Amino acid sequence: MPEIFSVAELTNYLADLLRADQTLSDVQVRGEISNATLARSGHFYFTLKDEDASLGCVMWRNAVGALFDVPQVGEQVIVHGRVDLYAQRGQLQLVVDALAPAGGIGDLYRLFEATKARLQEEGLFDAERKRPLPRLPRRIGLVTSSTGAALRDVLRVLAERWPLADVLLVPSLVQGEQAPPNLQAALYSLYARDDIDVIILARGGGSIEDLWAFNDEGLARLLAQSPVPTITGVGHETDFTIVDFVADYRAPTPSAAAAAATPDIESWRQFLTDQADSMSQRMAATIRERRFEIERQQARLRRLSPQYRIDQQRLMLDEQDRRLNLAISSALRTQRHSLAALHDRLDALSPTAVLSRGYAIVQNEAGQVIYSVAQIAPGQDLTVRVSEGAFPVRTQPSNHSD
Repeated sequence: MPEIFSVAELTNYLADLLRADQTLSDVQVRGEISNATLARSGHFYFTLKDEDASLGCVMWRNAVGALFDVPQVGEQVIVHGRVDLYAQRGQLQLVVDALAPAGGIGDLYRLFEATKARLQEEGLFDAERKRPLPRLPRRIGLVTSSTGAALRDVLRVLAERWPLADVLLVPSLVQGEQAPPNLQAALYSLYARDDIDVIILARGGGSIEDLWAFNDEGLARLLAQSPVPTITGVGHETDFTIVDFVADYRAPTPSAAAAAATPDIESWRQFLTDQADSMSQRMAATIRERRFEIERQQARLRRLSPQYRIDQQRLMLDEQDRRLNLAISSALRTQRHSLAALHDRLDALSPTAVLSRGYAIVQNEAGQVIYSVAQIAPGQDLTVRVSEGAFPVRTQPSNHSD
């Protein structure tokens, strides 16, 4: 009676058999890419097929990062990996750790991996030897083709971000058999100078053959000897060359290399403005503190000075003088009010005031005031005085006899 397995037990058993097989754990397969998907996680899922069969494949994110380009559907490739069983679905799959275009590219890829492994073992890729890039470069060395789009892109970004830096271009071939010695000669010319702060090695995108000059071992070793920090911007974002691993900083494109080499001038303008404002505020605060301290010391000196006491006595005298003046002014006002009241009373008793109310004063020739009719005789000349003046009158004789 055969043993009864659960589904999981059987799939795990099959997976162990596959992993134990030496042939299946180290295989190279040629085929055409189909059903390709680059997941958000960075893993690459695809099907490898030929005229008679197809095989599901997966390439984990760390392996995808070493690719020059993610292959497209329909592309013929050679892959290396191991056969495994995806237990949850019970499906065979090839776990790919290396991939190269078919048709001669496999040899280049193996050469690339061999050079990479050798230099990595020597420590040329170690993070400890990577140098920080200068914050404010004054002169930038640039090695690239004088006719390529990479030069225009780099110069444009450098001019936009940090126009204060000088750019020293050393043109070189970047493709073909003569490119590696050309590139090395360009680097030697920059190494001979003492005014270069950082070196950019740049080239636009292309196929693995187009970029092969940047996998040259001699060029990589020379780049590792640079007296100043180096930046590579070779190809597109998915392109990796040997010099990328050696450089102090690997940028995904020539434009990104220019951006990495330079600070943003607008950010620095804002930084300097903020620093100037902060310094102005600190200076103003310091000046205020010093001025307050000086005023405090001056006040202390004034309090201890004889002149201060004299000034205080003068203030007291001025205050007493002010009070005396106020008292005199008040007394004068009181006397004026009293005089005005007496004047009003005199005016009320004045004959002139009586005359102004319509009364009159009658006087004889001697100026005596007539108080009674008994004091006058018929035909007597008199003077009548009113408020506005005087006029003469004469009494008339009586028309009736006694």
